[in-house]
Amino acid sequence: MVAVWHSALQRFGTGNYTGAVAAAVSIHLPSRIPPIAVTAFTATCAAGRGVDAFAHALALRKSGLVENDLGAAPLPCWIGRVDGLDEIVLPASFTHWDSRNNRLAWLGLGQDGFRDHALAAIERYGAARVALVLGTSTTSIGETERAYRELDADGHMDEVQRASRVHQTHSLGAFVQEALGLAGPCLTIATACSSSAKVFASAERLLHAGLADAAIIGGVDSLCGSVLYGFNSLELISPQPCRPFDVERRGLSLGEAAGFALLESITVDKSALRLIGYGESADAHHMSAPHPLGLGAQRALADALARAGLAPADVDYINLHGTASRQNDEIEAALIARTFSAQTLASSTKGWSGHALGAAGIVEAVVALLAIEHGFVPGTLNAETLDPACGPQIVIDNHERRVHVALSNSFGFGGNNCCLAFAAAPA
Repeated sequence: MVAVWHSALQRFGTGNYTGAVAAAVSIHLPSRIPPIAVTAFTATCAAGRGVDAFAHALALRKSGLVENDLGAAPLPCWIGRVDGLDEIVLPASFTHWDSRNNRLAWLGLGQDGFRDHALAAIERYGAARVALVLGTSTTSIGETERAYRELDADGHMDEVQRASRVHQTHSLGAFVQEALGLAGPCLTIATACSSSAKVFASAERLLHAGLADAAIIGGVDSLCGSVLYGFNSLELISPQPCRPFDVERRGLSLGEAAGFALLESITVDKSALRLIGYGESADAHHMSAPHPLGLGAQRALADALARAGLAPADVDYINLHGTASRQNDEIEAALIARTFSAQTLASSTKGWSGHALGAAGIVEAVVALLAIEHGFVPGTLNAETLDPACGPQIVIDNHERRVHVALSNSFGFGGNNCCLAFAAAPA
């Protein structure tokens, strides 16, 4: 990607950045991929447990954001908390995995019959032929924080907390692998906010390479002090509910979520919704700020369209990353305005769920799938006056409309970007 970028600058000159961006994303576009069936999917977030509850909240424009009450001295902000999570008890055989994040994963697996769908796939293909690819950014760091808060008088951890299996980055993947009895490839993707979008891309490659016959994918991230205070130190946390793309936006509302999907050959269910394309990039412009012209985001978008065999005019709806931070929204809005016509609708749904970090990609992929399934485009909750950078594509109000093709954008720290393309089965 760096070589492509330098080549484009040489051709167009450093003064013509727009031309350079256009050239950079048009070089070495990938080939079209065969579609993959999404035979089951689920999401649990602050706006609802399971797709029916989530879709209902979207339709009623009912936000899941609440005033922050985490910690002894809560940071004054709003969060997307999953109610009742602290009361969830893992089955006795899995208590050695106990943490807020793994409890959220267990809760998520139980929605929409997803655990049954996963077990049925394992029965069909064998435990060694079903891959597991999960995205997370915080994993069980909340449990590690608790372990240090509860040190004894000698500075030692409680015996229960001396569990290396929990206090490590692969805790989520290892827990779900054991919980479902999987024995195939098991990957943890940790690329900040694009983590559980990139799981679709990694799973597609595993299936295409013949290393698995099906893939269980998803993402889980739970709220904790490190996340809240870390983002606050970057001056990215809004004291009010987030207002994506609004001219008066003041930053993020963080949330927590769990989501999963099952990917299989299209021959298993020709009527299933399908993954038809993906694009990934890492422009590495800055540790936390996006490239000023959206180079990485545009490359991910171009690659997703190429793998799907689509033109921009073919896209009906885009679920935007739309975090309500000043720079990210402005750059994403400009990308959408220059790429798509007014016939393509776009919105951010973070006003419902909050920004679920490593779980944001799977939750918003589920929104894109629901848009196709229900013929419904959610608006941008809490936005009142759109930033002038926005084109006619970004909508505030909900819309009833046929959606055949939907995209989902996930853009993370370090310029780590992913765009997913989904479609309905042909009529």
